[in-house]
Amino acid sequence: MAQKEKELCVGRKKFNMEPTKGIQYFIEHKLLTPDIQDIARFLYKGEGLNKTAIGTYLGERDPVNLQVLQAFVDCHEFASLNLVQALRQFLWSFRLPGEAQKIDRMMEAFATRYCLCNPGVFQSTDTCYVLSFSIIMLNTSLHNPNVRDKPPFERFVSMNRGINNGSDLPEDQLRTLFDSIKSEPFSIPEDDGNDLTHTFFNPDREGWLLKLGGLTYLLHWAPTGGRVKTWKRRWFILTDNCLYYFEFTTDKEPRGIIPLENLSVQKVDDPKKPFCLELYNPSCRGQKIKACKTDSDGRVVEGKHESYRVSAASAQERDQWIEAIRASITRVPFYDLVSTRKKKIASKQ
Repeated sequence: MAQKEKELCVGRKKFNMEPTKGIQYFIEHKLLTPDIQDIARFLYKGEGLNKTAIGTYLGERDPVNLQVLQAFVDCHEFASLNLVQALRQFLWSFRLPGEAQKIDRMMEAFATRYCLCNPGVFQSTDTCYVLSFSIIMLNTSLHNPNVRDKPPFERFVSMNRGINNGSDLPEDQLRTLFDSIKSEPFSIPEDDGNDLTHTFFNPDREGWLLKLGGLTYLLHWAPTGGRVKTWKRRWFILTDNCLYYFEFTTDKEPRGIIPLENLSVQKVDDPKKPFCLELYNPSCRGQKIKACKTDSDGRVVEGKHESYRVSAASAQERDQWIEAIRASITRVPFYDLVSTRKKKIASKQ
């Protein structure tokens, strides 16, 4: 029994660091069968599993992961729940990853399941999908302290005009959903009531990168004269036109915040590390970037970087980060997803 507990503990740690390898470990040690339903139920129970890691696993496009996602969504029972109640349950069971395509797949699966559990509430799954996003965006607008323009109920109604196969949803139905979110924001995994939590809900991208730090003092015999720049592994989250980095995925507070306004990003060759990208100010090369970090004493201090250099695990991952950072500077991906789905609804008329 003690051996099994030890293996479970090792498996959870592996899963929280690299979800696919963690699942392989559980299967190899007969703690889990390869059956899709078994894996889905294991993730749904989520005992000791990091909810960011669950979202990462469910978001992968591998055929097995897609089947697990479907079975995971089917573990949820949404019958007789209104859409906000169902979303509260769904969005608590894992943390939605940042990439638009993954969000699209997961919310599509959610909308299909909700409509199956509640026939007749909406004309189509597209209606449910669009309204779900409207609710998520409403939650951010009403409860993110960085959003000063709090939308009134009338704006929520106008956002959702014609989404029910060309007709409007009943106002009393929308009022119930609006009031529910206004009175109580979504509880997002890892939520400790900190305002920053809302910022990190639905990031554009997140993952491990190596960050080139400032000058660190070494022993007196170091050939560099005692100071050298070091590379440190950090968990990066890209959201709300900012890049945040953490020491661990479970940290509540970031070690550093890099606002992306007025910055550019590019590939760069580095003699020490492959697959690097660099953030810099194109109009004022050599000028310190406006950023902040937490020092060793826990104080927030101004960053001293003229550019930020990070190294990814592969050329593909580097390019994906560059693309995501460029997109983050210019737009919010949620609106693109909703716009595409609204066009689909309109084309059916």
